[in-house]
Amino acid sequence: MTCVIDVPLPQNPYQVRVAPGSLPDLGAELSRLGLDAKILVVSNPEIFEHYGPLVLASLRRQGFQPEVHLVPAGEGSKTLSMVSELYDAALDLRLERRSAFLALGGGVVGDLTGFAAATWLRGVNFIQVPTSLLAMVDASIGGKTGVNHPQGKNLIGAFYQPRLVHIDPQVLKTLPEREFRAGMAEVIKYGVIWDSDLFAALEAEENLSSLETISPELLTTLIRRSCQAKADVVSQDEREGGLRAILNYGHTLGHGVESLTGYGPVNHGEAVAIGMVGAGALAVKLGLWTEAENRRQLALLEKTGLPTRLPESINISELIASLQLDKKVQGGKVRFILPETIGRVKMTDQVDADTLTALLESLKD
Repeated sequence: MTCVIDVPLPQNPYQVRVAPGSLPDLGAELSRLGLDAKILVVSNPEIFEHYGPLVLASLRRQGFQPEVHLVPAGEGSKTLSMVSELYDAALDLRLERRSAFLALGGGVVGDLTGFAAATWLRGVNFIQVPTSLLAMVDASIGGKTGVNHPQGKNLIGAFYQPRLVHIDPQVLKTLPEREFRAGMAEVIKYGVIWDSDLFAALEAEENLSSLETISPELLTTLIRRSCQAKADVVSQDEREGGLRAILNYGHTLGHGVESLTGYGPVNHGEAVAIGMVGAGALAVKLGLWTEAENRRQLALLEKTGLPTRLPESINISELIASLQLDKKVQGGKVRFILPETIGRVKMTDQVDADTLTALLESLKD
């Protein structure tokens, strides 16, 4: 059964389509968008081996002329030099304004491909076909595209909306368990910031640490509710002028952890989980939410098998310095998204250096 979620932006509305077993229908969906025949499919070797032939066959059945460019898996591919490779591929293919870039992969492939699409010919069509849980529920929706700078994550980028997000939950069967848990961090995030019913549904499950521990029906529900939460927020604030900043819950600290560990030993979802623990503890210290609610969040993260402590390799002084490079810094003050209750958060820059240092030290104990 297909679930359609509208992202009703004033200038660039689009749909998120969630349907198990729907990958063979991708070409038919794209035929409704008025694209020209040329499509540059960007993926990584492992994902393409599993799903590339199916996607190419679907596109060709509808008269499209897809070409493929593969990039190495991992955060190391989110660089300007890799974007330049995509420009070269687009030039070789003679992509035009009505042509399209199609991202077949996780968040790295989506961010990289979206930035190339945003900047090639000042913007061509962009299609998201996410294959990781994290990309399905978060990275593929909302139009944030970009690459990393050596000193910080996603410092180079653009807001650029896709024409379509096509989600087939069945492709998650080949997702490594660790990557599944990383995606669950973002699902839990939506429960804390927006959807208390989603949070309660997660609490009701005995085990959330792998795809095998939840039913296909619950998986589709988690994806649908997470996508709806993000669509609700993005439709009210496309370019992070205010409300959309709540989507960064756990990310301020998380991005610092990712950067200092070299974008690999701690993946994005794991870093966000650690960041959520830090944000929850800060909220207790500031009297924003209760210790009982904080324990509920911690228990859910632990039940999912996500890390809740800072890596021993992290230097606290370096971590605090890295927070100053966060995109939400304003007037030299780091702004944190902190919870007030399950389902509601707020932004504050009223976290003094001593409080922050003591908190981070406690996360290493």
